[in-house]
Amino acid sequence: MDVSISRSRVRGRVRAPPSKSYTHRAILAAGYGDSATIIDPLISADTQATMRAIEAFGGTVEHVDENHIEITGFNGRPRTPTDIINCENSGTTTRLVAACGALADGLCVLTGDESLRSRPHGPLLEAIETLDGRGESTRRNGQAPLIVGDAFQGGSVAIPGDISSQYITALLMAGAVTADGIDITLETELKSAPYVDITVELLSAFDVTVERTADGFAVPGGQSYTPTDGTYVVPGDFSSISYLLAAGAVAATADGAVIIEGAHPSAQGDSAIVEIIQSMGGQVAWDRNAGELTVPAASLTGITVDVGNMPDLLPTIATLGAIADGDTVINNCEHVRYKETDRVSAMATELGAMGASVTEKHDQLTIHGGETTLSGTHVEGHGDHRIVMSLAIAALAAEGETTISDSEDVDVSFPSFFESLSALGASVQVDK
Repeated sequence: MDVSISRSRVRGRVRAPPSKSYTHRAILAAGYGDSATIIDPLISADTQATMRAIEAFGGTVEHVDENHIEITGFNGRPRTPTDIINCENSGTTTRLVAACGALADGLCVLTGDESLRSRPHGPLLEAIETLDGRGESTRRNGQAPLIVGDAFQGGSVAIPGDISSQYITALLMAGAVTADGIDITLETELKSAPYVDITVELLSAFDVTVERTADGFAVPGGQSYTPTDGTYVVPGDFSSISYLLAAGAVAATADGAVIIEGAHPSAQGDSAIVEIIQSMGGQVAWDRNAGELTVPAASLTGITVDVGNMPDLLPTIATLGAIADGDTVINNCEHVRYKETDRVSAMATELGAMGASVTEKHDQLTIHGGETTLSGTHVEGHGDHRIVMSLAIAALAAEGETTISDSEDVDVSFPSFFESLSALGASVQVDK
């Protein structure tokens, strides 16, 4: 499905979608426990994949209404699924569920779409094997389809921290219900560390304790997942908020602003987008008590940003850099190449197609904003929701009309994205 966006000005109020990262973790945490109600979950293609996994392990998921789901869990003992688990395009589902499936007595098979079957899971599989479970790739390349199971009991394991923080999250969540717990030693620097902070914060809300050690993390075994009052409220998603903030910064009307609701403080590393836009010259006001961000249009200037702890922001920052004056240098981004697509290369290619001057290196992306005039054209979404949404923001500032392929992929994290842009005044035409 294509979407066409013309140069536009925007203003008004819009509500941030709930956090995908917190929703995934909350669903799985409820599954590990007895029962829980999740309030304000993100219902998207990715999170529905995690819901189906809970059901495959013997739990139930009931959609009470659009703002509530009730989950009956499997009390730390997932049953062996009767069929494969299709994780679709969700790497988070695959990794978190792989560790959960390794707790089952039998074997669990995980697969997904073509993009997911190209993503790396080897270190997590090796960790499961070290813990006396079974963790294999059917193709013996660390990629899905995966086979996990044999009821691992916990223990000590070493794992790299610079490929995916989701490996650590998966082991911590599963380790809490093992007999022995899991002691994790990080072999390399932990990248995307705020995502582990999210995990620790959520586990605490479910009364699960995690310890930070000199070398990594430890989670005691024999714990129960029990949220206060049986409920958990999902905060707004700052990865999604980044596109709305960027829309205001580059395209708000002269006498207006974009006001974003649902932006309450949390452990999300992507909340750094507020300071990033401010550093570029944007005037962002954040009422933390009310959970509101207000951003008018501004003349932006390029900056240097390290995305080691916020990889999902790279597409947004690259788009801002294409509109700003001067160079925007994005460093420490090698791990961003292992997402739904190689996001470093994808943004370099598509912003280049729109007229941006871009220099791509293995671990660095530089956008030469002072040498850039964006023009509408046909660009590829690369089957990646974050590429699609970032290019949509670029289209707001580009001359003429921009057509973006794979627009349906916004369903992964922000299903109402184009409706939100349109409500703010953007010229959006979805070709179904």
